[in-house]
Amino acid sequence: MNNLLSIITFLPLVAALILALFLRGDDPAAQRNAKWLALAATTATFLISLGVLFGFDPSDTGFQFVEEADWLMGLQYKMGVDGISVLFVMLTTFLMPITIAACWNVTTRVKEYMIAFLVLETLMLGVFMALDLVLFYLFFEAGLIPMFLIIGIWGGKNRIYAAFKFFLYTFLGSVLMLVAMVYMFMEAGTTDIPTLLNHAFDSTTMRVLGITVTGGAQTLLFVAFFASFAVKMPMWPVHTWLPDAHVQAPTAGSVVLAAILLKMGGYGFLRFSLPMFPVGSDVMATFVLWLSAIAIVYTSLVALVQEDMKKLIAYSSVAHMGYVTAGIFAANQQGIDGAIFQMISHGFISGALFLCVGVIYDRMHTREIDAYGGLVNRMPAYALVFMFFTMANVGLPGTSGFVGEFLTLVGMFQANTWVAAVATSGVILSAAYALWLYRRVVMGDLIKESLKAITDMSRREKWIFAPLAAMTLLLGVYPSLVTDIIGPSVENLLNHYEAALPAVDDAATEVAQAAAH
Repeated sequence: MNNLLSIITFLPLVAALILALFLRGDDPAAQRNAKWLALAATTATFLISLGVLFGFDPSDTGFQFVEEADWLMGLQYKMGVDGISVLFVMLTTFLMPITIAACWNVTTRVKEYMIAFLVLETLMLGVFMALDLVLFYLFFEAGLIPMFLIIGIWGGKNRIYAAFKFFLYTFLGSVLMLVAMVYMFMEAGTTDIPTLLNHAFDSTTMRVLGITVTGGAQTLLFVAFFASFAVKMPMWPVHTWLPDAHVQAPTAGSVVLAAILLKMGGYGFLRFSLPMFPVGSDVMATFVLWLSAIAIVYTSLVALVQEDMKKLIAYSSVAHMGYVTAGIFAANQQGIDGAIFQMISHGFISGALFLCVGVIYDRMHTREIDAYGGLVNRMPAYALVFMFFTMANVGLPGTSGFVGEFLTLVGMFQANTWVAAVATSGVILSAAYALWLYRRVVMGDLIKESLKAITDMSRREKWIFAPLAAMTLLLGVYPSLVTDIIGPSVENLLNHYEAALPAVDDAATEVAQAAAH
């Protein structure tokens, strides 16, 4: 089918338009219809997307299922997937029906809530499929709007503050990227991403504002894109919007934010930074590696002292994204394979952990760790599910969390032993904060009167966790499901990257000669 990617991308948007135009009222029947339509649309999107996965040829390192058409005012509509992006598309379509199912207890402005998530799915899918700079930027920035509304309307007590902080951080971070895209168009004469991947941007050392810039325009372009993707990940120290956004967001919003939206930063590094600005990436690699190592240790220590469950898991996400950026900029097969694997794995595990918080929040309406204790006595099924995903988050062998962390650490050791040594301490720290959380919430005697009537998970809640647990286990014992798909594309990316690196040596020689004179 020639337009399969467009069908997958815009099917949720069509469902959102149907909801907006034809569903009237806010009575229980209308609310139920809105939920079922959203669930049906997201499930259909996932089932159709399986056609992309099964029809994808991993040995072909180019873009597949490409769709191309002229768009408004001469702009280009171009979509496609390769081995790096196809699994992010699958992650998105897989998680959205689960997210909608987790919204079943929402009773406030249900139609608008479902519309926001459906529009958000279209925009997230567009980011991973866009093969044109302008199209990518539109999807990338427009995705802020539904998440801003989800946090600002259906969030917690300080939702307005958190929503604006989320929007301003991520929007302002992208301003430099827009400037860089304009420069790239003027330099290359096109906004076509496959063409830009083969365009050699200037890497001659230059002086800007009295500062010698090794790698020239490539380094400046790298920094401009880095400003956007680092905030989106988010990387330390521009991560402070994330804990606030998670704490105030509704459960489903936190799931999408952690499982999918954060991955756009890592995807951006792989789609733009490494292949388009290889010289700039190499110049900045050591800086990014150390920034990632600091993030892993610092945010893990901060997680240890949190009193809010969501905040603890949010800081855990920042630490895990530190492994991702370190793996990417280790710039070797194991590092990048591990980074992509970690992002996919983190989507299942972090989404499940936020759902675990949502289960008990729906019953007790508090996320304070001290409000709980001894839940295993009343909620044995919940205790089992929470323990499984806690262990996966720690990186227990046999779960997908172990494979991602192990591969990124192997890649780091090849690139920089000291960075790897610092980052490895994060494995110990993650066990400390994750098990400490589990101990305080689940284990011990049930002594709080408010908890003595709490009920275990319903059948719907168990079904929500089942596919997440299955994927976490499956990828833990059979990681080649992912690595076989991404491997050839990553190898092609690295070959392109390494072919450009002699320019770094030439630039270093230029600097040395200039200093000698």
